[in-house]
Amino acid sequence: MTVTTDPKKPAEAAGVFLEAGAVVPSATAHAQSGKAHVEVPTRYDAILLSSFGGPEGQDDVIPFLRNVTRGRGIPDERLEEVAVHYRHFGGRSPINDQNRELKAALEARLAERGVDLPVVWGNRNWHPYLNDAMLEADAAGHAKLLAIATSAYSSYSSCRQYREDWADALEDAGLQQRMQIDKVRAFYNHEGFVTPFVEGLRAAVAEAHDAGFADSEIEVLFATHSIPIDDAARSGDPSVEWPADARGQTGGAYALQHHQVSEHVAAEAAPGIAWQLVYQSRSGPASQPWLEPDINDAIDELAGRKAVIIVPIGFISDHMEVMWDLDEEATETAENRGLWVRRTPTPGVHPAFVDGLVDLVLERVEGRPVAERSAVTELGVEPDVCRAGCCENTRRGFRPAIAGLQP
Repeated sequence: MTVTTDPKKPAEAAGVFLEAGAVVPSATAHAQSGKAHVEVPTRYDAILLSSFGGPEGQDDVIPFLRNVTRGRGIPDERLEEVAVHYRHFGGRSPINDQNRELKAALEARLAERGVDLPVVWGNRNWHPYLNDAMLEADAAGHAKLLAIATSAYSSYSSCRQYREDWADALEDAGLQQRMQIDKVRAFYNHEGFVTPFVEGLRAAVAEAHDAGFADSEIEVLFATHSIPIDDAARSGDPSVEWPADARGQTGGAYALQHHQVSEHVAAEAAPGIAWQLVYQSRSGPASQPWLEPDINDAIDELAGRKAVIIVPIGFISDHMEVMWDLDEEATETAENRGLWVRRTPTPGVHPAFVDGLVDLVLERVEGRPVAERSAVTELGVEPDVCRAGCCENTRRGFRPAIAGLQP
Protein backbone atom coordinates (compact mmCIF):
# COMPACT_ATOMS: atom_id res chain seq x y z
CA MET A 1 0.00 0.00 0.00
CA THR A 2 1.28 3.45 -0.89
CA VAL A 3 2.51 5.76 1.85
CA THR A 4 3.17 8.84 -0.28
CA THR A 5 2.59 12.27 1.21
CA ASP A 6 0.75 15.25 -0.15
CA PRO A 7 3.04 16.65 -2.90
CA LYS A 8 2.43 20.15 -1.58
CA LYS A 9 4.45 19.43 1.54
CA PRO A 10 8.01 20.57 0.77
CA ALA A 11 10.74 17.98 0.34
CA GLU A 12 13.67 18.03 2.76
CA ALA A 13 16.13 20.80 1.97
CA ALA A 14 19.50 19.86 0.52
CA GLY A 15 21.20 22.73 2.34
CA VAL A 16 20.93 26.29 3.61
CA PHE A 17 22.09 29.69 2.37
CA LEU A 18 24.71 31.66 4.28
CA GLU A 19 25.53 35.23 3.33
CA ALA A 20 29.18 36.21 3.30
CA GLY A 21 30.44 36.43 6.89
CA ALA A 22 27.21 35.07 8.39
CA VAL A 23 27.09 32.12 10.80
CA VAL A 24 23.28 31.89 10.89
CA PRO A 25 21.58 31.04 7.57
CA SER A 26 18.72 33.08 6.08
CA ALA A 27 18.75 35.45 9.07
CA THR A 28 18.41 39.22 9.32
CA ALA A 29 21.58 41.28 9.61
CA HIS A 30 21.83 41.47 13.40
CA ALA A 31 20.95 37.79 13.91
CA GLN A 32 23.47 36.57 11.35
CA SER A 33 26.34 37.00 13.83
CA GLY A 34 24.95 34.25 16.04
CA LYS A 35 24.77 36.16 19.31
CA ALA A 36 22.33 34.55 21.72
CA HIS A 37 20.25 37.71 22.12
CA VAL A 38 19.65 40.44 19.58
CA GLU A 39 19.45 43.74 21.44
CA VAL A 40 19.51 45.92 18.33
CA PRO A 41 16.29 47.12 16.62
CA THR A 42 15.36 45.06 13.56
CA ARG A 43 12.93 45.99 10.81
CA TYR A 44 10.57 43.23 9.74
CA ASP A 45 8.03 43.17 6.92
CA ALA A 46 5.65 40.52 8.27
CA ILE A 47 5.08 37.84 10.90
CA LEU A 48 5.09 34.15 9.95
CA LEU A 49 2.65 32.30 12.21
CA SER A 50 3.72 28.66 11.98
CA SER A 51 1.78 25.66 13.23
CA PHE A 52 1.53 21.88 13.06
CA GLY A 53 -1.55 21.75 10.86
CA GLY A 54 -4.43 19.31 10.83
CA PRO A 55 -6.99 17.66 8.54
CA GLU A 56 -10.17 19.50 7.64
CA GLY A 57 -12.24 16.43 6.70
CA GLN A 58 -12.31 12.63 6.65
CA ASP A 59 -10.52 12.40 3.28
CA ASP A 60 -7.64 14.48 4.64
CA VAL A 61 -6.86 12.34 7.67
CA ILE A 62 -4.58 9.65 6.22
CA PRO A 63 -2.71 12.02 3.82
CA PHE A 64 -2.16 14.35 6.77
CA LEU A 65 -0.80 11.52 8.95
CA ARG A 66 1.48 10.44 6.09
CA ASN A 67 2.91 13.95 6.14
CA VAL A 68 3.42 13.86 9.91
CA THR A 69 5.25 10.50 9.74
CA ARG A 70 7.13 11.13 6.49
CA GLY A 71 10.37 9.18 6.26
CA ARG A 72 9.42 6.64 8.92
CA GLY A 73 7.81 4.08 6.61
CA ILE A 74 4.66 3.65 8.68
CA PRO A 75 1.94 1.79 6.73
CA ASP A 76 -1.58 3.14 6.45
CA GLU A 77 -2.91 0.31 8.63
CA ARG A 78 -0.97 1.67 11.60
CA LEU A 79 -1.88 5.24 10.76
CA GLU A 80 -5.56 4.26 11.01
CA GLU A 81 -4.97 3.52 14.69
CA VAL A 82 -4.26 7.23 15.18
CA ALA A 83 -6.82 8.33 12.59
CA VAL A 84 -9.64 7.13 14.83
CA HIS A 85 -9.00 10.12 17.10
CA TYR A 86 -9.63 12.51 14.21
CA ARG A 87 -12.51 10.46 12.82
CA HIS A 88 -14.19 10.69 16.23
CA PHE A 89 -14.46 14.44 15.57
CA GLY A 90 -15.63 14.10 11.95
CA GLY A 91 -12.11 14.00 10.52
CA ARG A 92 -11.58 17.66 11.33
CA SER A 93 -8.86 18.86 13.64
CA PRO A 94 -9.72 22.00 15.59
CA ILE A 95 -6.21 23.37 15.18
CA ASN A 96 -6.72 25.18 11.87
CA ASP A 97 -9.74 27.12 13.09
CA GLN A 98 -7.82 27.93 16.27
CA ASN A 99 -4.96 29.31 14.20
CA ARG A 100 -7.36 31.39 12.15
CA GLU A 101 -8.69 32.85 15.40
CA LEU A 102 -5.18 33.42 16.74
CA LYS A 103 -4.08 35.10 13.50
CA ALA A 104 -7.06 37.47 13.65
CA ALA A 105 -6.52 38.21 17.35
CA LEU A 106 -2.80 38.82 16.82
CA GLU A 107 -3.44 41.16 13.88
CA ALA A 108 -5.96 43.13 15.95
CA ARG A 109 -3.66 43.47 18.94
CA LEU A 110 -0.68 44.45 16.77
CA ALA A 111 -2.79 47.22 15.27
CA GLU A 112 -3.98 48.37 18.70
CA ARG A 113 -0.38 48.65 19.86
CA GLY A 114 0.73 50.48 16.73
CA VAL A 115 2.77 47.65 15.20
CA ASP A 116 2.33 47.73 11.42
CA LEU A 117 3.09 44.11 10.55
CA PRO A 118 0.81 41.77 8.59
CA VAL A 119 0.54 38.12 9.66
CA VAL A 120 0.90 35.24 7.22
CA TRP A 121 0.05 31.71 8.36
CA GLY A 122 1.55 28.41 7.29
CA ASN A 123 1.52 24.81 8.57
CA ARG A 124 4.15 22.12 8.65
CA ASN A 125 1.86 19.23 7.74
CA TRP A 126 -1.31 20.50 6.02
CA HIS A 127 -2.77 23.36 4.02
CA PRO A 128 -1.82 26.17 4.06
CA TYR A 129 1.76 24.91 3.99
CA LEU A 130 4.76 26.96 5.02
CA ASN A 131 5.95 27.31 1.43
CA ASP A 132 2.51 28.72 0.52
CA ALA A 133 2.84 31.29 3.31
CA MET A 134 6.34 32.26 2.20
CA LEU A 135 5.23 32.65 -1.42
CA GLU A 136 2.30 34.77 -0.21
CA ALA A 137 4.69 36.98 1.74
CA ASP A 138 7.09 37.24 -1.19
CA ALA A 139 4.27 38.22 -3.57
CA ALA A 140 3.39 41.05 -1.18
CA GLY A 141 7.00 42.26 -1.18
CA HIS A 142 7.83 40.98 2.31
CA ALA A 143 11.44 39.79 2.55
CA LYS A 144 12.12 39.90 6.30
CA LEU A 145 9.87 37.70 8.44
CA LEU A 146 9.71 37.12 12.18
CA ALA A 147 8.42 33.62 12.84
CA ILE A 148 6.23 32.54 15.75
CA ALA A 149 5.94 28.78 16.23
CA THR A 150 2.79 27.70 18.06
CA SER A 151 4.81 25.79 20.62
CA ALA A 152 6.36 27.30 23.72
CA TYR A 153 9.11 24.90 24.84
CA SER A 154 12.52 23.63 23.74
CA SER A 155 12.68 20.22 22.08
CA TYR A 156 13.11 18.75 18.63
CA SER A 157 9.41 18.60 17.79
CA SER A 158 8.53 21.94 19.39
CA CYS A 159 11.45 24.02 18.09
CA ARG A 160 14.13 22.52 15.86
CA GLN A 161 11.68 20.70 13.59
CA TYR A 162 10.03 24.04 12.85
CA ARG A 163 13.42 25.46 11.92
CA GLU A 164 14.06 22.48 9.64
CA ASP A 165 10.67 22.85 7.98
CA TRP A 166 11.28 26.56 7.40
CA ALA A 167 14.51 25.58 5.63
CA ASP A 168 12.59 23.02 3.54
CA ALA A 169 9.95 25.59 2.61
CA LEU A 170 12.46 28.30 1.71
CA GLU A 171 14.29 25.95 -0.66
CA ASP A 172 11.03 24.62 -2.13
CA ALA A 173 9.78 28.16 -2.77
CA GLY A 174 13.11 29.24 -4.28
CA LEU A 175 13.48 31.98 -1.69
CA GLN A 176 16.68 31.00 0.13
CA GLN A 177 18.65 33.96 -1.19
CA ARG A 178 15.79 36.46 -1.12
CA MET A 179 13.99 35.93 2.19
CA GLN A 180 15.27 36.22 5.76
CA ILE A 181 13.52 34.60 8.71
CA ASP A 182 14.18 35.05 12.43
CA LYS A 183 12.35 33.21 15.21
CA VAL A 184 11.00 34.60 18.48
CA ARG A 185 12.50 32.94 21.53
CA ALA A 186 10.97 30.00 23.38
CA PHE A 187 8.21 31.64 25.42
CA TYR A 188 7.18 28.99 27.94
CA ASN A 189 8.01 31.30 30.85
CA HIS A 190 6.71 34.56 29.40
CA GLU A 191 4.03 36.05 31.63
CA GLY A 192 1.59 36.19 28.72
CA PHE A 193 1.75 32.43 28.23
CA VAL A 194 1.65 31.62 31.94
CA THR A 195 -1.18 33.95 33.03
CA PRO A 196 -4.03 31.95 31.39
CA PHE A 197 -2.91 28.82 33.22
CA VAL A 198 -2.77 30.67 36.54
CA GLU A 199 -6.27 32.03 36.02
CA GLY A 200 -7.61 28.66 34.86
CA LEU A 201 -6.17 26.74 37.78
CA ARG A 202 -7.34 29.33 40.29
CA ALA A 203 -10.90 29.03 38.90
CA ALA A 204 -10.79 25.21 38.96
CA VAL A 205 -9.57 25.16 42.56
CA ALA A 206 -12.41 27.49 43.55
CA GLU A 207 -14.86 25.18 41.78
CA ALA A 208 -13.44 22.18 43.63
CA HIS A 209 -13.78 24.02 46.93
CA ASP A 210 -17.37 24.90 46.08
CA ALA A 211 -17.99 21.21 45.39
CA GLY A 212 -16.86 20.45 48.94
CA PHE A 213 -13.29 19.22 48.41
CA ALA A 214 -10.52 20.24 50.81
CA ASP A 215 -7.03 21.07 49.56
CA SER A 216 -5.77 17.72 50.87
CA GLU A 217 -8.29 15.91 48.64
CA ILE A 218 -7.20 17.64 45.42
CA GLU A 219 -4.32 16.72 43.08
CA VAL A 220 -3.20 18.99 40.24
CA LEU A 221 -1.75 17.25 37.18
CA PHE A 222 0.25 19.46 34.83
CA ALA A 223 0.12 17.65 31.48
CA THR A 224 2.42 17.92 28.48
CA HIS A 225 3.43 15.86 25.47
CA SER A 226 5.82 13.03 26.23
CA ILE A 227 8.93 12.69 24.06
CA PRO A 228 11.67 10.03 23.88
CA ILE A 229 14.07 10.30 26.81
CA ASP A 230 17.05 10.48 24.45
CA ASP A 231 15.51 13.48 22.67
CA ALA A 232 14.57 15.07 25.99
CA ALA A 233 18.18 14.79 27.15
CA ARG A 234 19.31 16.68 24.01
CA SER A 235 16.72 19.43 24.28
CA GLY A 236 17.97 22.97 24.72
CA ASP A 237 21.51 24.30 24.46
CA PRO A 238 23.93 21.32 24.61
CA SER A 239 26.64 23.49 26.18
CA VAL A 240 24.49 23.87 29.32
CA GLU A 241 24.69 21.21 32.05
CA TRP A 242 20.97 20.75 32.66
CA PRO A 243 20.09 19.13 35.99
CA ALA A 244 18.14 15.87 35.96
CA ASP A 245 14.38 16.08 36.28
CA ALA A 246 12.51 15.02 39.41
CA ARG A 247 12.52 11.37 38.28
CA GLY A 248 16.15 11.40 37.17
CA GLN A 249 15.10 10.71 33.58
CA THR A 250 16.87 13.48 31.70
CA GLY A 251 19.23 16.38 32.00
CA GLY A 252 17.73 18.32 29.10
CA ALA A 253 15.80 21.58 28.98
CA TYR A 254 12.35 20.20 28.10
CA ALA A 255 11.42 18.58 31.41
CA LEU A 256 13.05 21.32 33.49
CA GLN A 257 11.22 24.09 31.62
CA HIS A 258 7.90 22.36 32.22
CA HIS A 259 8.68 21.68 35.86
CA GLN A 260 9.58 25.30 36.58
CA VAL A 261 6.46 26.65 34.85
CA SER A 262 4.27 24.13 36.69
CA GLU A 263 5.88 25.08 39.98
CA HIS A 264 5.22 28.77 39.31
CA VAL A 265 1.58 28.23 38.31
CA ALA A 266 0.94 25.98 41.33
CA ALA A 267 2.46 28.53 43.71
CA GLU A 268 0.36 31.34 42.23
CA ALA A 269 -2.96 29.53 41.90
CA ALA A 270 -2.97 26.48 44.17
CA PRO A 271 -0.63 26.97 47.14
CA GLY A 272 -0.70 24.05 49.52
CA ILE A 273 -2.27 21.67 46.97
CA ALA A 274 -0.30 18.62 45.78
CA TRP A 275 0.79 18.64 42.14
CA GLN A 276 2.91 16.70 39.71
CA LEU A 277 4.13 16.96 36.12
CA VAL A 278 2.75 14.19 33.92
CA TYR A 279 3.02 13.24 30.26
CA GLN A 280 0.66 12.16 27.50
CA SER A 281 0.40 11.16 23.85
CA ARG A 282 3.44 8.90 23.69
CA SER A 283 3.93 6.88 20.50
CA GLY A 284 6.60 4.68 18.99
CA PRO A 285 7.84 1.22 19.97
CA ALA A 286 7.43 0.07 23.57
CA SER A 287 11.17 -0.64 23.67
CA GLN A 288 11.95 3.10 23.38
CA PRO A 289 11.85 4.90 26.76
CA TRP A 290 9.71 8.05 26.86
CA LEU A 291 9.21 10.60 29.60
CA GLU A 292 6.94 9.38 32.39
CA PRO A 293 4.61 9.13 34.24
CA ASP A 294 1.78 8.81 31.75
CA ILE A 295 -1.20 10.84 32.95
CA ASN A 296 -3.48 7.80 33.07
CA ASP A 297 -0.96 5.84 35.16
CA ALA A 298 -0.59 8.85 37.47
CA ILE A 299 -4.36 9.02 37.96
CA ASP A 300 -4.55 5.28 38.67
CA GLU A 301 -1.82 5.59 41.29
CA LEU A 302 -3.37 8.49 43.21
CA ALA A 303 -4.11 7.70 46.83
CA GLY A 304 -6.26 9.69 49.21
CA ARG A 305 -7.52 12.09 46.55
CA LYS A 306 -11.11 12.77 45.57
CA ALA A 307 -10.60 15.47 42.93
CA VAL A 308 -8.22 15.92 40.00
CA ILE A 309 -7.48 19.12 38.11
CA ILE A 310 -5.71 18.69 34.76
CA VAL A 311 -3.70 21.67 33.52
CA PRO A 312 -2.53 21.31 29.86
CA ILE A 313 0.67 23.22 30.57
CA GLY A 314 2.41 22.06 27.39
CA PHE A 315 -0.15 23.33 24.89
CA ILE A 316 -1.32 26.69 23.58
CA SER A 317 -4.73 25.61 22.23
CA ASP A 318 -7.39 22.90 22.51
CA HIS A 319 -6.15 20.81 19.60
CA MET A 320 -6.61 17.08 19.09
CA GLU A 321 -4.20 15.86 21.78
CA VAL A 322 -5.97 17.99 24.36
CA MET A 323 -9.47 17.08 23.23
CA TRP A 324 -8.78 13.36 22.88
CA ASP A 325 -5.97 12.47 25.29
CA LEU A 326 -7.19 14.71 28.12
CA ASP A 327 -10.90 15.37 27.59
CA GLU A 328 -11.66 11.81 26.53
CA GLU A 329 -9.07 9.32 27.81
CA ALA A 330 -7.70 10.97 30.97
CA THR A 331 -11.13 12.22 32.01
CA GLU A 332 -12.55 8.70 31.57
CA THR A 333 -9.71 7.27 33.67
CA ALA A 334 -10.45 9.74 36.48
CA GLU A 335 -14.20 9.16 36.35
CA ASN A 336 -13.69 5.39 36.43
CA ARG A 337 -11.76 5.93 39.66
CA GLY A 338 -14.70 7.90 41.05
CA LEU A 339 -12.76 11.17 40.98
CA TRP A 340 -14.21 14.63 40.41
CA VAL A 341 -12.23 15.99 37.41
CA ARG A 342 -11.79 19.31 35.63
CA ARG A 343 -9.51 20.31 32.77
CA THR A 344 -8.42 23.96 32.70
CA PRO A 345 -8.30 26.03 29.47
CA THR A 346 -5.31 26.44 27.19
CA PRO A 347 -4.19 30.01 26.35
CA GLY A 348 -5.99 30.03 22.96
CA VAL A 349 -6.75 33.68 22.26
CA HIS A 350 -6.70 34.81 25.89
CA PRO A 351 -5.87 38.56 25.84
CA ALA A 352 -2.77 38.08 28.02
CA PHE A 353 -1.40 35.42 25.66
CA VAL A 354 -2.03 37.44 22.51
CA ASP A 355 -0.51 40.50 24.16
CA GLY A 356 2.48 38.35 25.14
CA LEU A 357 3.02 37.36 21.51
CA VAL A 358 3.05 41.03 20.59
CA ASP A 359 5.66 41.57 23.32
CA LEU A 360 7.81 38.84 21.76
CA VAL A 361 7.57 40.63 18.43
CA LEU A 362 8.48 43.96 20.02
CA GLU A 363 11.51 42.42 21.73
CA ARG A 364 13.01 41.98 18.27
CA VAL A 365 11.56 45.06 16.59
CA GLU A 366 12.83 47.32 19.41
CA GLY A 367 15.97 45.32 20.21
CA ARG A 368 14.73 45.18 23.79
CA PRO A 369 17.47 44.49 26.37
CA VAL A 370 17.29 41.07 28.00
CA ALA A 371 16.88 42.68 31.44
CA GLU A 372 13.60 44.24 30.26
CA ARG A 373 12.05 41.03 28.90
CA SER A 374 9.47 38.88 30.69
CA ALA A 375 10.52 35.57 32.27
CA VAL A 376 8.78 34.24 35.39
CA THR A 377 11.04 31.25 36.12
CA GLU A 378 14.66 30.82 37.21
CA LEU A 379 15.77 29.75 33.73
CA GLY A 380 15.32 33.33 32.58
CA VAL A 381 15.14 34.61 29.01
CA GLU A 382 15.76 32.00 26.31
CA PRO A 383 18.05 32.80 23.34
CA ASP A 384 16.71 34.65 20.32
CA VAL A 385 19.06 32.63 18.11
CA CYS A 386 19.08 28.88 18.76
CA ARG A 387 22.45 27.57 19.84
CA ALA A 388 24.63 25.16 17.90
CA GLY A 389 23.46 21.56 18.18
CA CYS A 390 20.34 22.32 20.21
CA CYS A 391 17.39 19.92 20.28
CA GLU A 392 18.98 17.14 18.25
CA ASN A 393 16.76 14.39 16.86
CA THR A 394 18.53 11.23 17.99
CA ARG A 395 16.88 9.13 15.29
CA ARG A 396 17.68 11.35 12.30
CA GLY A 397 20.50 13.60 13.42
CA PHE A 398 20.78 17.15 12.14
CA ARG A 399 18.94 18.24 9.01
CA PRO A 400 19.34 21.69 7.40
CA ALA A 401 17.75 24.31 9.64
CA ILE A 402 17.56 28.10 9.83
CA ALA A 403 17.09 30.64 12.66
CA GLY A 404 19.99 29.20 14.62
CA LEU A 405 23.66 28.35 14.63
CA GLN A 406 24.73 25.32 12.64
CA PRO A 407 24.34 22.37 12.72
